[in-house]
Amino acid sequence: MGRLEKFNYDLSDGEKRDLITLIQQGKPLPEKYRFLLFEDKREVELVWNGKTRDVCTTVLPFQSLEHIDEPRTETKTQGDLFDGRGRQLRGWTNKLIWGDNKLILSSLKAGPLRRQIEDAGGLKLIYIDPPFDIGADFSMDIEIGGESFHKEPNLLEQIAYRDTWGRGADSFIAMIYERLVLMRDLMAFDASIYVHCDWRVNSYLRLVMDEIFGKEMHLNHIAWKRTPFAGSSKARSNKFPINQDTILSYSRGEE
Repeated sequence: MGRLEKFNYDLSDGEKRDLITLIQQGKPLPEKYRFLLFEDKREVELVWNGKTRDVCTTVLPFQSLEHIDEPRTETKTQGDLFDGRGRQLRGWTNKLIWGDNKLILSSLKAGPLRRQIEDAGGLKLIYIDPPFDIGADFSMDIEIGGESFHKEPNLLEQIAYRDTWGRGADSFIAMIYERLVLMRDLMAFDASIYVHCDWRVNSYLRLVMDEIFGKEMHLNHIAWKRTPFAGSSKARSNKFPINQDTILSYSRGEE
């Protein structure tokens, strides 16, 4: 009965009849009824096919595959963070974790390492450069020892492309939305995040990040003029050159 207090029954007779008919037929309600029936403070929202607020909760153990020792001259100022060989004893500096970033983020958020992250002050800075080239041709020419080799996309690259872009923009937004939610939950309240994108998805990502972090937490929209490839910087007769990317900057809290 508690949820009834949030209902808004200010509906016309026609809307009530439509609702009853749709419910009796077992059909989904149009999106507009979410705002007519329930109090929803979100003024603007990006909607895509299959949208859900559920995020991954998998917890996987991490295995140490390799230690890279710090130069001894640099360890003298680090106190008890490194031993005499320059090997890290504790803390979260200089860690490179390999794997699917969704599973890594989920494991950091819900696993035993979460306490260590919070004890160290939480995550302060995130920079991500997600795939945003819809054309995504993973083949390339590589020069080795004066010889040129043509590399075709491997199976993992083909699967990654299919899962990310195979169903169009919907699948990309669903992929990045879940990961951004996990990142937000790991960030300290004085942390900031920078998301690198291009003209294909920057408008989508701006709305997604407004929804996740709050539009009041938007710090800056940074235009990054990149060095163009040969011949691509010249304006054509039918359009201006595409020579810049976008970095969206948000804070976790008001600090």
